Amino acid sequence: PTVSQSAQYGTCSLRKMSVMEALELLDELVDESDPDVDFPNSFHAYQTAEGIRRAHPDKDWFHLVGLLHDLGKVLALFGEPQ
Repeated sequence: PTVSQSAQYGTCSLRKMSVMEALELLDELVDESDPDVDFPNSFHAYQTAEGIRRAHPDKDWFHLVGLLHDLGKVLALFGEPQ
């Protein structure tokens, strides 16, 4: 990130939300990198986490990473480029 991005987002004061709220907010985004727009972005997050859970049932930290992996994309809703 640039210095201005660190100043803008580093304080986390733009908007406060829970992880669940951020996942829901992702559904408002049309992801330019994902041609499948038939399902909401939150569905992709749950689908990824579930796939990882099935493949690696003993790595609960990995399940969480699968769920959270796209949360940074919500910044596109605040004017950041995708």
